[in-house]
Amino acid sequence: MISRNFHCYSLELPWQNNQRNISCIPSGTYTVQIRISQKYGRVYWITEVPDRSFILIHSGNWAGVVSKGLKTHTNGCILLGKYTGILQGQRAVLCSRPSITTFQNLFQGQSFQLKILDTIAEA
Repeated sequence: MISRNFHCYSLELPWQNNQRNISCIPSGTYTVQIRISQKYGRVYWITEVPDRSFILIHSGNWAGVVSKGLKTHTNGCILLGKYTGILQGQRAVLCSRPSITTFQNLFQGQSFQLKILDTIAEA
């Protein structure tokens, strides 16, 4: 049984027509499963994203548009954090690594369905 006591925030890049490495993923329902990443180790992987591959849920703080001079820790993946805030003048998720650890412990390697909804936000 999965506990309902976990709460975190997510952060993605803004919508850029689903372009690889610079856009969030399209809204929809996706299967998420464990994968071993060379960079992040054991992480959850969002599968079957149209025209995209290796979309992970991993730690990081920023998801900004680099071409606008912002920092990013993602090339299209989803970042998790315990809090939201401003870090070095930029919107961010905070306490990301502990959130990822709790998230992974909660799901214990089990696959699950993730529903992504349309949202509007500026990077």
